[in-house]
Amino acid sequence: MTDQVTIDQLQAEQSMFVQTAASITSDGASLVLMGVTPSTIYFSDRPQRIVGHMATSDFVDLWGAGENSFETDPPNAVLSFLQPGDKVPDDVVIVIKEPRLADGTLIYLIEVLDGKMPHEAGPVSLFIDPIGRPLSPVSVCGVRRRERRRVRRAVR
Repeated sequence: MTDQVTIDQLQAEQSMFVQTAASITSDGASLVLMGVTPSTIYFSDRPQRIVGHMATSDFVDLWGAGENSFETDPPNAVLSFLQPGDKVPDDVVIVIKEPRLADGTLIYLIEVLDGKMPHEAGPVSLFIDPIGRPLSPVSVCGVRRRERRRVRRAVR
């Protein structure tokens, strides 16, 4: 399957992505996923309900491919993480850019949109919005925004 066919298929399916890692470090400008799994999961919402995975290296290689690539329109993502002693994961909404993968470590440049980025945490999951649709209603970050609005409405 060529890169363009893969990108076209992922866009048509409105596929979202999940990456997991043993731990992270961050200086607020970059996110370092250490012990990142070699596979990135992708899935789509109804009606397709497609689930699959690709090599994380292929995900990074596809970053700049296609008309509405992540390179030209960086995706939003939700980082879900555990701090030592936590029983419930916390999360932060970020924009991720310029991935670099080497020896099980994946580095993104980031911009924090909502929440507080920890200096270190683990284990972690990174939920990434669809290609070319970073603020779509089906996006992970869109769900997070709707959830916050519902909480604010319920509190009032």
